Amino acid sequence: MSARQDSVSTRLDDAARAGWLYYVAGNTQDQIAAKLGISRQTAQRLVSLAVSEGLIKVRVDHPIAQCLDFAQHLRSRFALDLVEVVPSDPDSSSTTIGIAGAAAAEIERRLRSEQPIVMAIGTGRTLKAAIEQLPPMECPQHKVVSLTGNISPDGSAAFYNVIFTMADRIKARSFPMPLPVIASSPEEREMLLGQPMIQPTLALAARADVTFVGIGDLGPKAPLYEDGFISESELRALQKAGAVGEIVGWVFDREGRMIDGITNERVASAPLPSREKSLVVALAMGERKLPGILAAVNRRLVNGLITDERTAAALLG
Repeated sequence: MSARQDSVSTRLDDAARAGWLYYVAGNTQDQIAAKLGISRQTAQRLVSLAVSEGLIKVRVDHPIAQCLDFAQHLRSRFALDLVEVVPSDPDSSSTTIGIAGAAAAEIERRLRSEQPIVMAIGTGRTLKAAIEQLPPMECPQHKVVSLTGNISPDGSAAFYNVIFTMADRIKARSFPMPLPVIASSPEEREMLLGQPMIQPTLALAARADVTFVGIGDLGPKAPLYEDGFISESELRALQKAGAVGEIVGWVFDREGRMIDGITNERVASAPLPSREKSLVVALAMGERKLPGILAAVNRRLVNGLITDERTAAALLG
């Protein structure tokens, strides 16, 4: 190990120690400084480093009354089976802050079950952020299956496909979908989905006990477009057809109806598992995603939702 690497490793060790003293042992920064023989300013920087480097995971266990109230109203109005509403940061434009941690906690809770389950996983930025917050776990009794392909248009691995990251963290049997997210033609899609090695994965996805997905918007910065899965002309065509959101590539309008043709006829993702027999949870927040979230819960494309209080208020408004 080089001197530089050794220095970085030592600093992370110090940060982890400072973070533990602050968040777990309940020391003040002055107490940490005294115990570690450093200045208060250094103690403050080390605690901040522990959080920024992901060495410390912070969860707030105290229920916030307004969030609980929003959750109850959302559950009642949209006949949802699971709702969690987290506090909003009024100064943040992030579409993952808060809900990624809440989703990680819910996923972890499901994986702690000794009873074997099948968990289906979508894709996207929010889900990726959630999976990155999972602690290392040993879950050989469970199966985790991807609903969507993991190949980008240029042949590279899809950056926001999370199945491999998740399998590595929880040590469960994983079933990726070795397909492009969107095929080049309807004929190619049918040929790919008909392959013998794909059929068992599709069958497994269909019987998932619980599913976690993101909801993408179809605005100017639509994830499907920004990540290179659809062209600008296809995005415009979808917008003209009334598209407001997508789940694992399946594009739908304000009524939650799938858009005919265009890209939906080439999507290689598995259909969403039954919402009557299983739980399908969407992780989504923010103004851009609001029309898609509203359509998804109104049409019961999903029967679970993890969102923030600002989005919850807009949905109820």
